[in-house]
Amino acid sequence: MNMKQIDSRGLFEDSYLIEGITEGECRSIFLDWAIGIPVGQDPKAWIKIVLQQYQPKNPDHPMTKVLSEGLGAVNKKGRRGGRKGREIDG
Repeated sequence: MNMKQIDSRGLFEDSYLIEGITEGECRSIFLDWAIGIPVGQDPKAWIKIVLQQYQPKNPDHPMTKVLSEGLGAVNKKGRRGGRKGREIDG
């Protein structure tokens, strides 16, 4: 898998070039990209490849933060919906 396959529209490349891009704008770009991941593909693996490409030169960029958070969200297991999702643990 290469970056052209993972980011065919160049969303990440462009986001890292935009001066002053906000975290909110990065989240929007990330979500646009994420809904395009084909069924059956591992989003965690794709996010890791994008981070390997951009994080070393852009550790403090808002997109790096969003990608890292996205990776953490993929790592969480289970869904807490309905009544259980509204209950306070403790």
